[in-house]
Amino acid sequence: MSKKVYLITICMISTLGGFLFGYDTAVISGTLTFVRAQFQMSAMLEGWFVGSALLGCVIGVGFAGIIADRFGRKMALVISAVLLLVSAVGCMVAGTLTGLIIYRLIGGLGVGIASMLSPLFISEMSWPGIRGRMVSLYQFAITIGILVAYFANAQILSLGQSASFEEGGLWQWVLSTEVWRGMFGAEALPGIVFLVLLFFVPESPRWLMVRKREGEAVEVLNRIMSDEAAKKEIGEIRLVLAQETASWKQLLAPGIRGAILIGMALAILSQFSGINAIIYYGPRIFESAGFGVGGSLNGQVIIGIVNVLFTLVAIWKIDRLGRRVLLIAGCLGMIVSHLAIGTVFYTGQTEGILLMVFIPMFIAFFAFSYGPVIWTLLSEIYPTTVRGRAMSIATLTLWVGTFIIGQTVPWMLDNLKPYGTFWLFSVMLLPAIWITWKLVPETRGRTLEEIERYWLSRGHGR
Repeated sequence: MSKKVYLITICMISTLGGFLFGYDTAVISGTLTFVRAQFQMSAMLEGWFVGSALLGCVIGVGFAGIIADRFGRKMALVISAVLLLVSAVGCMVAGTLTGLIIYRLIGGLGVGIASMLSPLFISEMSWPGIRGRMVSLYQFAITIGILVAYFANAQILSLGQSASFEEGGLWQWVLSTEVWRGMFGAEALPGIVFLVLLFFVPESPRWLMVRKREGEAVEVLNRIMSDEAAKKEIGEIRLVLAQETASWKQLLAPGIRGAILIGMALAILSQFSGINAIIYYGPRIFESAGFGVGGSLNGQVIIGIVNVLFTLVAIWKIDRLGRRVLLIAGCLGMIVSHLAIGTVFYTGQTEGILLMVFIPMFIAFFAFSYGPVIWTLLSEIYPTTVRGRAMSIATLTLWVGTFIIGQTVPWMLDNLKPYGTFWLFSVMLLPAIWITWKLVPETRGRTLEEIERYWLSRGHGR
């Protein structure tokens, strides 16, 4: 196996964390209608049912950085896989709404850890010239997970309506009588695959260097790049580590503090873009436009396909055009899309094809810009010794934003109406454009150590 093939293979295994992240995020959209009816949930309880997993993500991210910096990136990913597997099985068999919410929270813990560790691990393993594409594969895996969840939801619903099952049997319960159980349970299969494959990936060489295991770090680097490149990489890592303190105080150093604040701002604004309003509540939005349950789920499948296809654009262009160009162009396109969607709802033209044009158009702009770029930037801009904790802070902010959106969108749809909700999202994208234009450096083609030196130089006023 060539070095490049080996690198891509271990990165692809790590992206399964993104696949499970996407599946776990999107599966809720298909189950929501059935769970809401079965347990007679109010709008606030519906928000909590969705938000419980998001709360788990917030908690998971809060601990992920500490686990990753102390026990390694690989061990943190293993913990994530176990939590996601427990959640899938638990949700499938939960007997009460309380139990269901607890297992969703456990799944959220796993998603939170994976959402931080998968891109971080990929970033630390990749060569500078392809790092953007490699980390974008993580976002691509998220979109595949979302799409598979949409397909699985639609197919399980169709199977439950058409197939015959033994009266009172397990399959009738899981796939027909309470079809949402099958939707949740289907996540167990990729969870098992992810857990098994993780035992075949190496530990991050940068984490090994921090733990003073240089021999193992050299061995890993020699498997993914030439001996000469590995020696140069080891030298750069050693030089940068000599300037770091490995303490929380380093996060408050002027240059690094600026990087953290920028990462936090872009992270929370990515969720205020409206992406998860569509991912979580897409069927409800389509139903409010006059689509039936089946039509709503099929609409979500279309959204999932567009999400996957346009993430490929990011993988193709992120290391050529750079992070800043993609992010600004995408934000401008999302603003136009939100204004158009809001206008369709405001004018009552929801029964035609317009919604099925403008909502996928928004997804397309998000998929080639904010989606992959935010994970790439967050995995690049922090010091090696505290990268886990620093990225944990930024990713925690992202999940706080997601939690807020998950809790408030039902209220927004009821009180601001769909048109007001989408118009508000368009306004929320403006700060992201300004921050990217004025404050975000272009990281294309730079090593992680070069990026770190840039932020440190900012702290010294150069």
